[in-house]
Amino acid sequence: MTEHNDEMILNLFKALVKIENEEECEKFLRDLCTQKELEQMAQRVKAAELLLEGKTYAQVIKETDISSATLSRVSRCIQYGDGGYRLVLGKLISLPKKM
Repeated sequence: MTEHNDEMILNLFKALVKIENEEECEKFLRDLCTQKELEQMAQRVKAAELLLEGKTYAQVIKETDISSATLSRVSRCIQYGDGGYRLVLGKLISLPKKM
């Protein structure tokens, strides 16, 4: 990744933290993303939530219709990533301390 791309990504992160409420978030993300991109992100968040609740891959796939490849990526992020899913979802739902 180039320095220019890194700077643009940091600017995206800065824009996201400036969002003050759900309405602003919805407006920004609907302008930023396609409907399909929003649906895919929502699907990943739901899959992460279900995995963090202890659901099996089969249960998550059945409930979200997510592909096994994408589910595997979400699972790897939960297990070995930066902790973003657990951090943010932990603010929304009651999660076990560590998987």
